[in-house]
Amino acid sequence: MLPYPSNLAMSKILTEKTPLSDCDCFYLVDRHKDKFDYPLHVHDDYELNFVENCAGVKRIVGDNIEVVDRYDLVLVGPGLAHTWEQGECEGGNIREVTIQFSADLFCKSMMDKNQMKSLAVMFEKSTRGLRFGMKSILNVYSKLQELLATESGFYRVMRLLEIFYELSVCNDYCQLSTGAFARTESPADSRRIKAAEDYVNAYFQRNVTLQELADVVKMTPTAFSRFFHQRTGRTLSDYIIDVRLGKAARMLADTTMTIAEICYDCGFNNISNFNRIFKKKRGCSPSEFRSNYRKTKIII
Repeated sequence: MLPYPSNLAMSKILTEKTPLSDCDCFYLVDRHKDKFDYPLHVHDDYELNFVENCAGVKRIVGDNIEVVDRYDLVLVGPGLAHTWEQGECEGGNIREVTIQFSADLFCKSMMDKNQMKSLAVMFEKSTRGLRFGMKSILNVYSKLQELLATESGFYRVMRLLEIFYELSVCNDYCQLSTGAFARTESPADSRRIKAAEDYVNAYFQRNVTLQELADVVKMTPTAFSRFFHQRTGRTLSDYIIDVRLGKAARMLADTTMTIAEICYDCGFNNISNFNRIFKKKRGCSPSEFRSNYRKTKIII
């Protein structure tokens, strides 16, 4: 497998230095605008972004591309490329509330406490980007208004912590980018699941069979297939495809390899099948996905 040239990736994406200062807990801005024009970018801070009146906007987080509805609330972890593009949004009265905060705002000793467990899990999962559903949005909408109305200082920090907690205990958020693209691993609650996932990530380029994985975890194929689905909510074949697509998306963004080369290097057996599966899972063709990462970018 060819190595990923990370320097090439950074040349294609705007690297943003956020306005967050070392003396502040977080940076908060409330914008009213007519359109989205900020390019695909990446930064070292966490970002909670709430947008309303944005139906038709195309959101890109890692290798996830979605057209959003009227409201959108997303938490993006450090180092994950993201943007909101105008798409088919008619614009006019768009509101965007952006909160950026450093990874060192919550120290490890604090996040290890029982009372902070849900927050720790949420922030860890946000390394792949989290999209919150309407239940969460409705739950924190008034709290966002209170946060904005509170004078900057200690009580504003307390209101933000309350928002974080409410989001962390809601059960309607989902990860956006694949771990293969974001280069992160989701913690498995089972050593057998972890062993199977590690095996797939190591050998995704070839045909990984159910029998192989069952042998790795010392279970029968039928038992392990059922066990994997119960624990992850996905079939083994779906997981393998997701890993391959994540690796392929990373190559599309980072390298100059042809789409055919990427297709075969990531374990797909023909171009047509690769294009069909990629479009079904990502909502766009491999060439369209690459174009989103190949637009002219600058570093600020």
